[in-house]
Amino acid sequence: MSATVYIEETNGASGSEVNSVDPDNLNMGSVDATELVPSSYPITAKADGHAYEKWLRLFVSNMGGSSQVDNVKMWLSDLGGGWKTGEGMSCNLVTGGYTPISAYATPVDTDSTVATQAMPESEPGSANIGIGGSLSGSITSAPSHSDWVVLQLDVTASTPAGSLNTKTITIQWDEQ
Repeated sequence: MSATVYIEETNGASGSEVNSVDPDNLNMGSVDATELVPSSYPITAKADGHAYEKWLRLFVSNMGGSSQVDNVKMWLSDLGGGWKTGEGMSCNLVTGGYTPISAYATPVDTDSTVATQAMPESEPGSANIGIGGSLSGSITSAPSHSDWVVLQLDVTASTPAGSLNTKTITIQWDEQ
């Protein structure tokens, strides 16, 4: 039996966490909410437009028969037809020079000071999500979390109005 793993999204100034049972919906928009409907909360295309940040963590609720969860990776595995003009995604994912986020902060819809890297568009060669402050960290007991992942969708005045192409984010980990 394998570990029970969720993607946990945290929202609001109070930092309320939601164990996502539907990781298919990490939609980004003009409100800080889980499982939002983008057409109801569109991102304003302007010179420097942004969705609210998404603050995520891997949450292992049960180790099952596994003794260790490690080597956690995240990337855009399908661009769904590509980026629209002026669209991009920023994150804090790196495979070297890692600096863990020390504490949750209220998500912003301004230029993120945390999500400053381009979201990877192919599988990284090594972990890009830390555990316990290290990319080589591991989870050996449950319940336990990975370090924070912060994502932000960016748009510009050149981004066309309407829906953007649906992207697929893949999260992968090893179990022993």
